Amino acid sequence: MPLISQFYGILIYIYVEIGGHHHKPHIHAKYGEYEISITIDGKQINGDMPSKQIKLIEAWIEIHREELYAAWYAYNNDGEIIKIKGLE
Repeated sequence: MPLISQFYGILIYIYVEIGGHHHKPHIHAKYGEYEISITIDGKQINGDMPSKQIKLIEAWIEIHREELYAAWYAYNNDGEIIKIKGLE
C-alpha cells in the first residue's frame, strides 16, 4: 500500500484491491489508530476518524482531485506511484 501523501499526522495511501468491495477510485487515510476510505469524489466508504481530520482530508481531495484521479489510474493500470503534495 504505497504512501502518496502526508500532512498534519494524516497518511494517505492508494492501492489495488483485487476483488475488493471498493470499485470507485478512492484513497485510504490513517491518523493514529483511525482509518477511513474516501472516494475521490468525496464520499466516505467506511471507517472512522475525528471530524477535524476528515475535513482536512476533504479539503485536500478538493484541491488535488485531478491529480488523485491520475494517481489512481496510473497505479491501478501500470503500478506507477504518483506522490501528491500535502496541505501546508
